[in-house]
Amino acid sequence: MSNGYFHFAEPKNEPVLSYAHHTPERKALKKAIADLKAEIRDIPMYINGQQVFTGNKKEIRPPHETNHLLGHFHEGTAEHINMAIDAALTAREAWANTSWEHRATIFLKAAELLATKYRFKMNAATMLGQSKNAYQAEIDSACELIDFLRFNVHFLSQVYAQQPLSPQGFDNRMEYRPLEGFVLAVTPFNFSAIGGNLPTAPAMCGNVVVWKPANTQVYSASVFMEILLEAGLPAGVINLIYPPGALVGEVCFANPHFAGVHFTGSTGVFQTMWKTIGENIAKYKSYPRIVGETGGKDFVFVHPSANADAVVANLARGAFEYQGQKCSAASRAYLPSNLAAQIKEKLCVELETMKMGIVDDFTNFINAVIDEKSFNSLVKYIDGVKHSDGKAKIICGGGYDKTHGYFIDPTIIEAYDPYYVTMCEELFGPVLTIYVYDENKWEEMLDIVDKTSPYALTGAIFSQDRYSIEFMTKKLVNAAGNFYINDKPTGAVVGQQPFGGARASGTNDKAGSILNLYRWLSVRTIKETFVPVTDYRYPFHAE
Repeated sequence: MSNGYFHFAEPKNEPVLSYAHHTPERKALKKAIADLKAEIRDIPMYINGQQVFTGNKKEIRPPHETNHLLGHFHEGTAEHINMAIDAALTAREAWANTSWEHRATIFLKAAELLATKYRFKMNAATMLGQSKNAYQAEIDSACELIDFLRFNVHFLSQVYAQQPLSPQGFDNRMEYRPLEGFVLAVTPFNFSAIGGNLPTAPAMCGNVVVWKPANTQVYSASVFMEILLEAGLPAGVINLIYPPGALVGEVCFANPHFAGVHFTGSTGVFQTMWKTIGENIAKYKSYPRIVGETGGKDFVFVHPSANADAVVANLARGAFEYQGQKCSAASRAYLPSNLAAQIKEKLCVELETMKMGIVDDFTNFINAVIDEKSFNSLVKYIDGVKHSDGKAKIICGGGYDKTHGYFIDPTIIEAYDPYYVTMCEELFGPVLTIYVYDENKWEEMLDIVDKTSPYALTGAIFSQDRYSIEFMTKKLVNAAGNFYINDKPTGAVVGQQPFGGARASGTNDKAGSILNLYRWLSVRTIKETFVPVTDYRYPFHAE
C-alpha cells in the first residue's frame, strides 16, 4: 500500500553525444560495433520472461553489408502468439495492482541502463540491423528512447494527480485503471525508439502487452528486451514474439480479451487491422483502443521571401538523413520561380558531397535502405521517370546498386506536373521530388499542397515574411499534425514536439506527450457520501 503521493518531476531531454573525432563515445561505439560483428547472435522470443527458441531460424544481415551474417532470430507460430497472450493475461492482475511508484521505477531504471551500460550496444545494434549512421542511431535508439521512458513516467504521474472536485459532504475521486485485456504493440523498422515506446507506454499504465516488431528491427528490439528484464520488468508484462505479422493480427484480433493496438507502419496494414477489429467487435469484452501512426507524404513549401541557403540545408537533412526512411522525411518540395534555380543548383552540389557506404565508416552520411523489397520499389520509381513522357526528370542522383548492400543514391526528381506520381505517393527512401511554381501564384499553390496527398503527418514552410507565415499556417491547418516554420519537417523531440498526424497518417494520438497515455487508461469515477440521506423526499414536495 502506498503511504504517500508520488510525483516524478519533468526530466531534461537526454543530451546527444557528438561522436566527433577523438571523443570517448566514438571509440566506445566503434568497439561495440566490432564486438557485435564478431559474433553470430542467436535471438530468441521472450514469452513470460523466458527465452523461447523455435529452431525456425531467419537470417539477419546488415542492409549495407549483405554478405555479413549478424545472427538469426527464431520465427514463431500461432502457438507462440497464444502463449504470449496467455502469459500476458496471467500477469495482468499482479501488474495492474502494482503500486505506481514501483511500476515507474522499472522504466526509469531501464532509461538509466540505456543511458549508461547499454548505450553503445543499443546504438551499434540499430546501426548494424537498420543501417543508421552514428548520429541517427544516437538521436533514436539512445536519446529518444530514453526520453520516452522518462517523460512518460512524468506525464503519467500528472494524469494520476488529476482529480475531480469534492463539495463539502462528499469525496469524489478517479481511478485510472489499465484496459481490461491485453494490448498488441506492432512496431516498425525505422526507429528503435518507436519499437521501445509502443509496448512500454501501455505497460507503464498497468497494461500487459504482446509485442511484434518488424523482422528488420528484431536485432535492436532484442537488446531493448534485455534492458527491460534487467530493469526488473515482471514476467509476462511484455512478451516479444516474431511470428509473421498477418498471423499475429489474425490470432490477436480474434481473441475476446484483445483490448487495444499500438501501431506504427503502413496505411494499408492499419486499415486492414481496423476493418478486422470492426468485424470482430461483438467478440470483445470491451471496445478496443486503436492507436496508429501510418506514414506521410511530407511537404516543404518555399515562399518567394525564403532564405535559399536555409532551404537547401534543411532539404538536404530533411529529405536524405537516414536515407529518407523517416515517416516525417521531406518527400515533396514546392519552389518559387524566383528562387528555384539557385536552390536546385546548391542542393545538387550538396548531394555530391554526401558519402554513401557502410555504417562502420563514420564519414558516410548515406547508408543502405532497409531491404531488397524497398530497394526494388524505389528503383521502379526512379526508372519510371525515364518513361514519364516529359512529366519529370532526374536532376541529380538516380543511381542504385545492390551488389553488396541496398544502396540508392540520394536523388532529386523535378516534376513538371504537381500531381506526378512521386509528388503524391509515399516512397520511403532517399528520393525528393520538387515542383517549381510561379512565384506570383503562391497562395494558389497552397490548395495543391493541401490536396495532393491523403496524408497529413509533417510539413514545413520557409518564409521571411511574417504575414505570409501566418497566412500559410492557417491555410494548411489540416495538412500536417507536426508543422514546422523555417525548419526541416523531421526531428520531433519528446516533450517538445509531440508527434503524430491525421488523415491517412493515423489517429494523431501524439507519442511523446500526455495525450498518448490517456489512450491506455480506463477511468473509474468513485463518489462517496459521508452522511447519506434518510428520506427520499425533496423540499419542493412540501405543501
